[in-house]
Amino acid sequence: MARTPKAPVDILLVEDNPGDVELTEHALGRSQTPATLRVVADGEEAMDFLRRKGGHASAPRPDLVVLDLNLPKKDGREVLADIRSDPNLKHLPVIILTSSSADSDIENSYSLGANCFVTKPTDLKDYRNVVGAIDNFWLNVATLPPK
Repeated sequence: MARTPKAPVDILLVEDNPGDVELTEHALGRSQTPATLRVVADGEEAMDFLRRKGGHASAPRPDLVVLDLNLPKKDGREVLADIRSDPNLKHLPVIILTSSSADSDIENSYSLGANCFVTKPTDLKDYRNVVGAIDNFWLNVATLPPK
């Protein structure tokens, strides 16, 4: 059964920059759709969370993954490839939200199965607007896969 527009949404943010985490939390806090944001700071922890391993054994399955490319331990490209190769995870929508605007990163992300690629703005207001646009589209317009 498809998720209704106002149903609570679980979002996994894979981001190692505390400032970007705070900005994303703030922007999502203004959302009309109730959302729970869970944050992990590196690629290995992201895969443990998604596969419910170690300290994440009881982690909920997210409805949406927001993934930075430049991460410690396992970068976002590897995480995306792992998600798309795992039959239990491959259906998850993955949004790349990164500081990169390199054509090679954009092309590679889509080749690996990203659902969209967004370059982080450097301006605070623009950053909030971008996260707000992601929120509006993915939580209010798009229909997310059922859990």
